[in-house]
Formats: sequence, structure tokens, C-alpha cells
Amino acid sequence: MDAVAVSISSGMVRGRASWREALAMAATFGAFQALMPALGYAGGAYFHDAIEAYDHWIAFGLLALVGGHMILESRTSAEEEREPGNPFSPRRLAILGVATSVDALAVGLTLSIMDMPPAVAIAVIGLTTFVFCVPAVLLGVRLGVRFAHRAEFTGGAILIAIGAKILIDHLSGAA
Repeated sequence: MDAVAVSISSGMVRGRASWREALAMAATFGAFQALMPALGYAGGAYFHDAIEAYDHWIAFGLLALVGGHMILESRTSAEEEREPGNPFSPRRLAILGVATSVDALAVGLTLSIMDMPPAVAIAVIGLTTFVFCVPAVLLGVRLGVRFAHRAEFTGGAILIAIGAKILIDHLSGAA
């Protein structure tokens, strides 16, 4: 759901997205959501404590950094008439992909102690993320057109809120 929320806010910020960009974001998020559990599975119990101790801080930091940058960009004066940052650039996609999926390492660790084939679970995770993110980007575009004057600020605030939720959930023991 984090990847879906980021997809919506990315569509809002940009105010437009081609099918290619929506597919690129969905594929990136789907790939990272599949890759992280695979890495967690491969690391097994050996890295469990290290990953679990820091994954929420990494996700929070990355989302707060990207969200804060978006908020700062939204505060530039109207005289500057600039294009908002491109959430579909390869660099930003990679950062958002890691930020929304780093906590999925723990899912892979769980898979390593369960008696089930990890390939099926990992494929379902990646495919589900992909399928939900494509329409989320397009929904965000529609919302961005409607709320264009506040979209970049709102998108940044949403990213920070998602990061804060991940952090709070982990620190409170809810995740």
C-alpha cells in the first residue's frame, strides 16, 4: 500500500503521466517489492536482527528526504514558473522503490522460516504491486489536475506521512 500511495502522489505532483511512465513506476515498485523479500529470504536468520533494527529508519529517512525536497520545491515563488520535479526519473524511481520496499526484507526473513516455496510468494508480491500501481499513478494524475496548485506540497507531505507511519508502526511494535 505504501507503493500505491507513492504512485498516487507522484501522479498528483506531475499532473501528467504517460502510460510508459506509469508502467515504469509500477514495474520499479513491483521489482523492488519482489527483490527485497528475495534478499530477506536469502539472508535468512543471519541478517534478521540487523535488517529489522534499521529498515524502518531507512524507509523513513528516504521518504522524508524525497518528501521534504518536494515541499521545498513547492514553496518557490510563482514568478519562477518551473516544472515540478519528475518523480518518474530513473534516480527518483530507484529511491522511492527502495524506500517503499525496504521493510519487505522482513517478509523475506519470515519466508525463510516458513515451509513454503518462496518463489510463489515473491512473484505474487511483485505482480500485485505492479497491478495496483499502474491505476494509482493514473488516479494521481486526475487528482493532480484537480488540485494542481497544491499537488507538489501535498505529495511531499504524503511521502513524509508514509515514512512516519512506517517508523511509528515499527517502534510501537505494530509491524
